[in-house]
Amino acid sequence: MKILISNDDGFDSPGIRILHECLLGLDYHSEIKVVAPDRNRSAASNSLTLLNPLRIKEHGHDIYSVNGTPTDCVHLGINGALDFQPDLVISGINDGANMGDDVLYSGTVAAATEGRFLGKPSIAISLCGKQHFETAIHVLKQFLESYAGLNIAHNTIININVPDVPLHALKGVKLTRLGQRHRSEPVVKEIDPRGGEIYWVGPAGKASDASEGTDFYAVEQGYASITPLKIDLTDYKMHEQLKGLFDE
Repeated sequence: MKILISNDDGFDSPGIRILHECLLGLDYHSEIKVVAPDRNRSAASNSLTLLNPLRIKEHGHDIYSVNGTPTDCVHLGINGALDFQPDLVISGINDGANMGDDVLYSGTVAAATEGRFLGKPSIAISLCGKQHFETAIHVLKQFLESYAGLNIAHNTIININVPDVPLHALKGVKLTRLGQRHRSEPVVKEIDPRGGEIYWVGPAGKASDASEGTDFYAVEQGYASITPLKIDLTDYKMHEQLKGLFDE
């Protein structure tokens, strides 16, 4: 199996290094390449760099950084910058959760989404913290053991979130749906040393739907969350309602 690894934390982040080492140690791999941003590009979402040139820098065997977004990295890794066509794209391991509404902003999820746009089955995996990456590795290994028997739809990616607990404290794995957050907290206004106004994006809102069955609930209860995400954003029920108004 040929695997392309990317993320949004940067090519030298702990999560991607641990993921790379894990996959190299699995028996079934044939070739693995890491193509990831040259710095932290969290919350880059699905942005592509179109007005500036992209550069790839190699850091040892089959590890590359790109001066762009996570989506840029996967696009280059699959679409001609390397002589490489992966069978699978894995984005992560992110140090921080990507659940609920946050998936719309997540560079980790965006990297997996780009892989699926380019025809490759894709997985995004996040640790809901920064410590127990071995727990996330365990969950990913479990998923990959079942991967060969899965028929992942062409417009679907798999989003995995793992609680930041020691492996012995992990209660199991739950199949979930996305939860929802309240609106974000207000922006934070400050004054720079020259007297000008500057703003910081405020904290994310608290969960408004963390009920049983959501990714928020599963992780809070000590379970890893696996959520299939559909890339097709069409609202088909509303489509049916509007059909009589706009279709001749």
